[in-house]
Amino acid sequence: MIRMMSVFPVLLVLLAMPVLPLYGAGGGSGTGAAATYEAELTTAPVEIDGQALFRVRGTSSFPAAQRAAAIRDRIEAAASDTSIRSDMLRTVDEDNITTILAGDRPLMTVVDSDARLEQLSRDYLARTHLTRIRQAIDDYRRIRSREALLHGCLYAGGATITLTLGIVLIIRVGRRLDRFLTERVVSRIHSLGIQSFEIVRAEQIRRALRGILYALRVAAILVASFAYLHFVLALFPWTRSLANRLLDLITSPLTSMGKTVVAKIPDLLVLVILCVVFHFLLRLLRLFFDAIAHGTVKLAGFDAEWALPTYKIVRFMVIAFGLIVAYPYIPGSESAAFKGISLFVGVIFSLGSTSLVSNIIAGYMMTYRRVFKVGDRVKIGDVMGDVTVMRLQVTHLRTPKNEEVSIPNSQILSGNVINYSSLARTQGLILHTTVGIGYETPWRQVEAMLLMAAERTPGMLREPSPFVLQKELGDFAIAYELNVYCDNPQEMNELYTELHRRILDVFNEYGIQIMTPAYRADTPEPKVVPREKWYEAPAQKAE
Repeated sequence: MIRMMSVFPVLLVLLAMPVLPLYGAGGGSGTGAAATYEAELTTAPVEIDGQALFRVRGTSSFPAAQRAAAIRDRIEAAASDTSIRSDMLRTVDEDNITTILAGDRPLMTVVDSDARLEQLSRDYLARTHLTRIRQAIDDYRRIRSREALLHGCLYAGGATITLTLGIVLIIRVGRRLDRFLTERVVSRIHSLGIQSFEIVRAEQIRRALRGILYALRVAAILVASFAYLHFVLALFPWTRSLANRLLDLITSPLTSMGKTVVAKIPDLLVLVILCVVFHFLLRLLRLFFDAIAHGTVKLAGFDAEWALPTYKIVRFMVIAFGLIVAYPYIPGSESAAFKGISLFVGVIFSLGSTSLVSNIIAGYMMTYRRVFKVGDRVKIGDVMGDVTVMRLQVTHLRTPKNEEVSIPNSQILSGNVINYSSLARTQGLILHTTVGIGYETPWRQVEAMLLMAAERTPGMLREPSPFVLQKELGDFAIAYELNVYCDNPQEMNELYTELHRRILDVFNEYGIQIMTPAYRADTPEPKVVPREKWYEAPAQKAE
């Protein structure tokens, strides 16, 4: 025993060596700088089965967390050794160090620096730690006893049964409430509206009520499950620390999010102000261009039909400028993830938007170049029809056969477009048809008959006057072209039909043979229709 007591001080010094560099010299009161340094030191809790006994400090070479873990391991080792009773714990003072021992086992050391941190004397702090460690050892052994574990299993089983019955009860009560609402309340709910205009439909109100009941049912089950987990985990020493941190696991993310939102409130206020300002600016722009479109405001050299596409261009530029201004204030805009996603979206857009951008540009170029407008009869490539819709990507045509054709704007801009309506109402559209008449018929007679057929055709303009061109002196016939003005391109097919009918009538009336499209040889009889056969069955004479 004497030999052990002589070795004991040496052992204390060896155990205290890891913390001596921090505590160095000194037991007096420090200066103001030293007090500030003490306040900035990081501490870590010594936890046994999820319960914090006290906090300790550390050094740069032996951080507080490592020191707390070493003290915890030594306390748990002493508590696991049944040969060590809690009343065997004692303190030993030597120079500037107080050591807490469990029998001959050192558990921790307390120095003057620890006492200064707690603003207590070293002796009092050591005795306080001793009391806490003694209680922790007793609790450690008690909750790991066979009786305590058996009681914990019984309580856990009872809690599981209670949770199951509670969930079943919540589900049944929820179903009964749902039936009650369906039978008593939901049937009496009507739509909310002003006169014949429905603001909120009755079915939407019913779905909202059922959704609220379902949300309350799920919330009740989640709360019961949380209480069950907290109770069961706290029954056993190995999961008690998790039980103590269970609420923190849920509230910590919410708290972190709340702190982030509070920290970003100035930026969010800037974003709100920018949204209000740019929304007001867009409203002003819309009013201005609407006034141009309706003719209230007139700009020299600026057509009213340009107002809407110009507004779209200006709106896009204003929104883009607003996004550039607001970008630094968007929460998370400086993070690497946000920048990576922005870069990825930009690359995808640039790779897939070649035809998109070309069609949009072509759509605006067609507007400003006055190629056509909605309602015009046009021919684009092999498609002829009326323009029904002009979009940024495509233009829609409705053909005379009532077919809708969508043509990409880039294809329109790169091809030829025939617009039958642009000059029809001001200068008239010329409808023309060709007939072949033999050389034996005087050309003056042919031209007179063609002009007579034009005069008889309804829907044609009398001014400008129709005219005839001799297009070709062929091998067997002369090609005459009759040109007649009209002002309604949408009736082109009907007007052509009427014109051809009148031409046939006039040439049959005067006994002149039409040799179009080809002529091989003369027949014994002229190829004309006598007047008395003009209305052969099933044709009927118009009243």
